[in-house]
Amino acid sequence: MVREVTAECLCIGDELLIGQTINSNAAWMGQELGLEGIRPVLARVVGDSEERIMEALATVQADIVLITGGLGPTKDDITKHTLCKFFHTELVRNAEVEERVVGLWTRMGRGADQVKDADRTQAMLPAGCTVLPNLLGTASGMWFEKDGRVYVSMPGVPYEMQGLMRHEVLPRLRARFQPPVIIHRTVNTTGMGETMLAERLEHWENDLGGRGIHLAYLPSPGQVKLRLSKYAGEDRKKAEAVIAEEAEKLYGLIPELIFSEGGQQLEDVVGQGLKELGQTLALAESCTGGYLSHLVTSVPGSSAYYIGGVVSYANAVKMEELGIPSDMLELNGAVSGPVAERMAEGVKKALKSDWAIATTGIAGPGGGTPEKPVGTVWIAVAGPDGVKASKGVFMGTRDLVIRRAAVAALNMLRRRIQKVPAIGKADK
Repeated sequence: MVREVTAECLCIGDELLIGQTINSNAAWMGQELGLEGIRPVLARVVGDSEERIMEALATVQADIVLITGGLGPTKDDITKHTLCKFFHTELVRNAEVEERVVGLWTRMGRGADQVKDADRTQAMLPAGCTVLPNLLGTASGMWFEKDGRVYVSMPGVPYEMQGLMRHEVLPRLRARFQPPVIIHRTVNTTGMGETMLAERLEHWENDLGGRGIHLAYLPSPGQVKLRLSKYAGEDRKKAEAVIAEEAEKLYGLIPELIFSEGGQQLEDVVGQGLKELGQTLALAESCTGGYLSHLVTSVPGSSAYYIGGVVSYANAVKMEELGIPSDMLELNGAVSGPVAERMAEGVKKALKSDWAIATTGIAGPGGGTPEKPVGTVWIAVAGPDGVKASKGVFMGTRDLVIRRAAVAALNMLRRRIQKVPAIGKADK
C-alpha cells in the first residue's frame, strides 16, 4: 500500500502578516501539491524573525516543508542565515550562481563591473543544501534533507516560486517520495452559483463516494469549477475510465452550464468559436470599463476576430459614438435593456463586426436606487440573428460586480454562438 505523503507551507515575511501583500503562494502550492497526490496539512505565516522561523522549523511534522520568502539581497532577508543555523552549516560562495546572477543583470543592460555587491550576495548559499537554479530571478532555491524530511526554500515572488516548483521542486518530490497517483478531471461551468449547482447535482454527487471519487466545488467570480478526483492505486486506466463515466453523466445533467474542461478559459472558448465561424467581435462597455476587452485580448491570436471597442462611460459618448438618442436615455436611463441593445447595435455598425457585446450597469458602491440597486447590469449581444438584452444583479464589491458582469457577457455570447439552450431547459 502506498504511504500518504504530507506537506507544510511556511511563508516568511512581515508584509504578509500586516496584509501589505496577499499570501497567494500558500494557496497555489496547496493546489499543486494536491494535484501531485501530496496532502497539504498546514500553512503558516511568520514574520522576518529568526526566532519565529526557528520555532516553526523545529515543530514541523510533515514529510515536506515548502518555505517561501526572505531570500532577497537586503538586510531584512534573513531566511538563508536562519537556515544555516537550523541545519548547522554556513554560507559559501557558489561560483555558478554568481555567474548566472551577473549574466541576468548584464542582459538587462548593466555591465559586469556595475553589478552591486548586494546582488552578488545572492551567490552566498548554505554549504549543506542542493542548489535549485532560478531562471526567473537572482534568488536560488535550496533543498535540504534532515531526519527523513525534505525542506525546500524558495523566493517569495510568486512567478519565481512557481517556476521553481514546476521545473525543479515537483519533479524532485515525485522522485523522492513517489506519492500515490491521483486522477483529476476538471469541468468548468458558468451561469449558476455554487449552492444552486450543488442542489441540482445532489443525487449524482451522493453516488460518487461509492466509486471512490471526490468532488470539489471551486468557485470564482461568475464560474464554478467541478473537479473529480480519484486515487489510481495500481490501475491508472481503470481509475481514468471511472472518472470518464461520471464526467459523461455530468455532461448529461448540466450541458448548458459547461463551457470547457481543464485550464481552458471562457474567453478562450469564445475566441475559438468566433475563429471557427470566421466572424468578428466588437465591444461597447460602460460599467465594465474595459475589463471585458482585457479578457478578450488576453487570448493569444485574438486579433483574428476582435476588432475593437468603445468604453462609453459618459452618456455623451453613448450618444456621439454609439448613436443612442438622448430621449431614449432620458426615458429609460442609461442602465436599461433598450440602451444596452442600442449600444451593441451601435458599436456593431460602427466597427462593422459580426457580433457585438454591450454592458451598462451600476458597479457601486454608490449610485443604486430601489428600482436599480447596486449590481444591476444590462448586457446585450447583437449578432447576425438580431439583438437581445438580459439583466443581471451581481453581488459583491465593485470589482466583483465588474468581473461577474464580464463573465456573464462572454457567456451570453458563447451561448448565442453555440446555440446553447436556456439554463434548466437542456434536458426538456
